[in-house]
Amino acid sequence: MMTASTPRDYEHVDDALLVVWARDNDTDAFGELYRRYVRKIYNYVYYRTNNHHDAEDLTARVFYRALGNIDTYTDRGIPFSAWLYRIAHNLVANWHRDRGRRQIISLEEYVGPGLREEAPDYRFESDEERQELVEAIRQLPEERQQLLILKYIEHLSNAEIGQIMERTEGAVKSLYHRTLLSLRRELTRGGARSSSDSIQLDDE
Repeated sequence: MMTASTPRDYEHVDDALLVVWARDNDTDAFGELYRRYVRKIYNYVYYRTNNHHDAEDLTARVFYRALGNIDTYTDRGIPFSAWLYRIAHNLVANWHRDRGRRQIISLEEYVGPGLREEAPDYRFESDEERQELVEAIRQLPEERQQLLILKYIEHLSNAEIGQIMERTEGAVKSLYHRTLLSLRRELTRGGARSSSDSIQLDDE
């Protein structure tokens, strides 16, 4: 049983308890939440902005906003991490609107370590095929690029992605399938037959 004098074990408690402690102005509790998610949030922001400096600035703003609004967070089936991703998504969207830039990701790096090496759906025979896929992904709507980042960079499940994008797990799966079909059509139109044939639909 924990008493007032019992040291808090920040590292081994769940997010929900850390949030409770953070609301009581326990800076160490929020520091543990920051430690758990700063790298994931930074990666997400970086692949949406393609700029290290802006990614660092926006990541800091995500956690500053989270700290300032932590009293408004309620679990209700939405994990703290999903709440952070939503804050990050909104800040990145504002960042793009302020600059009038297209919402694209660092696809050269993304397709390399993400899709090319770790995702089972893609196999490339040459750098040319990889570049063709890069160009095809650049044509996707913003939400489909976001889906691919969460799936292949953040390695989240369809259920977790649904919590972040405020969609059902089935809707995420459907969007994922439509995204891969769009890529296949785009690659086929571009003449990248071998690359399009290698794209396989996956329910996971």
